[in-house]
Amino acid sequence: MIKWLLVIGVVWFVYYFFIKSKPLSQEQSCDRKKDDKEAEEMLQCAKCGIYVEASEAILSNGKYYCSNECLKG
Repeated sequence: MIKWLLVIGVVWFVYYFFIKSKPLSQEQSCDRKKDDKEAEEMLQCAKCGIYVEASEAILSNGKYYCSNECLKG
C-alpha cells in the first residue's frame, strides 16, 4: 500500500512541476507584445522623412505623415 502511495506521489510531483503548463508571467506576455509590435511595417513621412509605424501614420491623399503638424505644413 505504501509503495502505491509513493508511486502516486512521485507521478503527481512530476506532473505538477514539469508537465503542467504554467500561466505566462506579466513580463513574458509583455515580451510577446513587443515582438509583435517590432514586426509592424514602417512608413516614411512624406514631409520630414522620418519613419513611423503603420498603425501611427496618418494617410492623406495617398501619402503618409508622421503627425498632424507635417500633414498641415
